[in-house]
Amino acid sequence: MPRKKMPEVVARRPLICNCCEKKMKRALVLQHMDHDHPGRFLDYFAEDNIVPDLVRVFDGQAIPSLANYDLMFVLGGAQDTWQEDQFPYLAEEKAAIREWVWERAKPYLGVCLGHQLLATALGGEVAPADKQEVGVFDVALNEDGRKHPFFANLPEKQTVMQWHHAEVKRAPQGATVLAASPLAAVQVLAIDTHALSTQFHHEFSPQTVATWASLPSYRAVLERELGKGGYEKLRDQCYPLMPQMERNTRAIYENFKKASGLV
Repeated sequence: MPRKKMPEVVARRPLICNCCEKKMKRALVLQHMDHDHPGRFLDYFAEDNIVPDLVRVFDGQAIPSLANYDLMFVLGGAQDTWQEDQFPYLAEEKAAIREWVWERAKPYLGVCLGHQLLATALGGEVAPADKQEVGVFDVALNEDGRKHPFFANLPEKQTVMQWHHAEVKRAPQGATVLAASPLAAVQVLAIDTHALSTQFHHEFSPQTVATWASLPSYRAVLERELGKGGYEKLRDQCYPLMPQMERNTRAIYENFKKASGLV
């Protein structure tokens, strides 16, 4: 079936913020599902004069020229990296990620599927997880993670939000694994100091979680994974932890933007 024609997202020329006379940067955000977005990172982007262009690759929008972007942010999704026959745009994404991270060596952030796509785009391996992680889990930095500038001044162990059924089994050549959980050995990947991807969802905010209450498909997955009242269980567990999660995510972003030269 031919892909539905959608208006192409066109990268615009750099803008100047009139209120502060700062050059505004642009983030290319690749989106795989409705109701999924960069969450709390949108607040950080606004503070740093970074304008996001969301490209709905799952809905037929083509990936625009990369030339005028400063950051690539690849979101999560229900797709699997090996499903290129079913979702042909995954091959296009991998090609764009390779160009961005390898050839251009520009700032990259990926979460969940964006983490897995980075791995496979650069020659790593992704497969179904031995045991799925959906809910609140702990991840721990390894020795490389404790030394890497992306995690400077962060605790060795962090509580995070997870929602994945596949995982990186083999990191690509040139990548450094920075963290693991008891169930997944590759929770964080770094390419030098310009690309960072996480299996966990540190973009999730209280507003993100509140949105799931009105989405039957999200509630159904949580019911299946966490039992009856799955959404309410996860909401009640994660909300008290959100302030600390936000502080950790903010610190990671601040480290990333300095190390990568984004800001």
